[in-house]
Amino acid sequence: MTLADFSQHRPSLYTKDARTKARNAAEKRFRVYGIVAVGIGVLALIVLLSSVLGSGLGAFRQTMLSLPVTLDAKLLDPKGNRDPADLAKATTITYGKLLSQALEAAVTEKGLAPEGMKTKDIGALISKEAPAILRNQVLANPDLIGTTIDFEALAGGRIDGFFKGRVTMESAALDSNVSPAQLELAQAMRDAGMIKLALNPSFITNPDASELRPESAGLGVAILGSAYMMVIVLVLSLPIGVAASIYLEEFAPQNRFTDLIEVNIANLAAVPSIVFGILGLAVFINFAGMPQSSPLVGGLVLTLMTLPTIIIATRAALKAVPPSIKDAALGVGASKMQTIFHHVLPL
Repeated sequence: MTLADFSQHRPSLYTKDARTKARNAAEKRFRVYGIVAVGIGVLALIVLLSSVLGSGLGAFRQTMLSLPVTLDAKLLDPKGNRDPADLAKATTITYGKLLSQALEAAVTEKGLAPEGMKTKDIGALISKEAPAILRNQVLANPDLIGTTIDFEALAGGRIDGFFKGRVTMESAALDSNVSPAQLELAQAMRDAGMIKLALNPSFITNPDASELRPESAGLGVAILGSAYMMVIVLVLSLPIGVAASIYLEEFAPQNRFTDLIEVNIANLAAVPSIVFGILGLAVFINFAGMPQSSPLVGGLVLTLMTLPTIIIATRAALKAVPPSIKDAALGVGASKMQTIFHHVLPL
């Protein structure tokens, strides 16, 4: 075969054979699969965030009830001396009666009160937390006694749920804590401007609440407890983890015991968090008798859970320091402790 014949029959680099076409098609399919997988992940994330925000954002808005309240001096300060000790004798029950009477008078004046509804049922629209809030205001400013103030009270949990779509007329008919007549009254009060959904910034600072007054619950105690817990984790896990890493990397002899420790550290780093939770329940609560709601228990459990990660990461960082740094420090007469703490660890 001549050179001309060979050049004529030689396949061109730009001509795709069957195998090349199949390989390119497989690559395109793989890219499509990847794009579809990423799209499904993003869609799942959007659905999750929408669900979380849809369920949780309502907590930042609270149903408030505005009404004029006359602080009767005969009930709140019978002696008339404005003595804080005497004023403190008026309990939240007394303030609750004042609020119920004020609400009944307000809805009656506007012609909203349903016929035959008792004062107690009308007052049930107000949260059980409202009397305590009003009492604290009076104790902080006794001069309010004997005057009429415009008071904004929290609405009850069922009323709040009604305006947020969680409670309906059908569910109220089967609920012993609220009736359809009360919901109709609440709707009429909203139309009259006596009830509104307002921003609830106290949700960030309020403590948790009982099931009798869920509308006053907040995140304050949870945030504070989490902060205390993280301080405990920082104080315990960081020095212990770094010290263990320095010992294992720089001082520990290479034997079966240290090998066993290293294997267990690597295994603990992969243990699910629920296992550490069960460990904390068994050791710190059941055995040691620590209080269940203490941030100390959570801090100790998180310390155990983060120690393997800190040790592994710190050892990797110590190995990354060039050996020449150690050799230079030891060469000029530094001890091993000085070499590690003055040169290796800062780097």
